[in-house]
Amino acid sequence: MTRETQPIGVAVVEYLGQYLVGIRGEQGPLAGYAEFPGGKCLLNERPADCACRECFEESGLEVTPAKLLLNAAFEYSHGTVDLHFWLCHPTHPALVADGHQGFRWVAPADFQHYRFPEGNLRLIELLTTGIVSGKVAT
Repeated sequence: MTRETQPIGVAVVEYLGQYLVGIRGEQGPLAGYAEFPGGKCLLNERPADCACRECFEESGLEVTPAKLLLNAAFEYSHGTVDLHFWLCHPTHPALVADGHQGFRWVAPADFQHYRFPEGNLRLIELLTTGIVSGKVAT
């Protein structure tokens, strides 16, 4: 029996060179791991829209997608996911503050102090080495 791949929209929210990171609760898969806001796409929902919706639901922060940073499938023991990491920026920067429902702003140099799921490690590498940037050319 094959498992269906679940599309996941992930908001990689950048603001002033830092990224919005939270810690997963103790219930469910990957408990205690660091995460960017995101979750399962609804039926017919685009991953960019999902990333924005999930970010607002999880952190209370409204964001706007800028570009797809990385799309990668990853198989965990609990299922296979199709991760869509979307660079996003706060829609209303004046409302940005630490403590968005347990999320905080973290500089890429500090990612090493967090335990991210394996499916996120390529993105973490790209962000910490500067291969991809949260900055959008204008």
